[in-house]
Amino acid sequence: MQCRIEDLRRREVINICDGMRMGYVDDVLIDISCGRVAAVVVPGPCRFFGLFGRGDDFIIPWESIVRIGSDLILVEVKGEHRRMKRAGCFRM
Repeated sequence: MQCRIEDLRRREVINICDGMRMGYVDDVLIDISCGRVAAVVVPGPCRFFGLFGRGDDFIIPWESIVRIGSDLILVEVKGEHRRMKRAGCFRM
């Protein structure tokens, strides 16, 4: 199966370990040295109705993706979800 990066965007991500709806894919991280997708990025949750920005982004390694469906992505992330601040210049 082949898929474009654009096809991954705006698909809902659900963690099958705890049933958490993490949000929607907004970006991908690509490992340029080997030419593969390293992770998908899901924006963090809004803080206080969005007035105080967002929390840190969820970075989900490609290896944690269990299934990619037509409208959602199932991931298996045990324990704490790795988060990071997004650099504004690397948006897709």
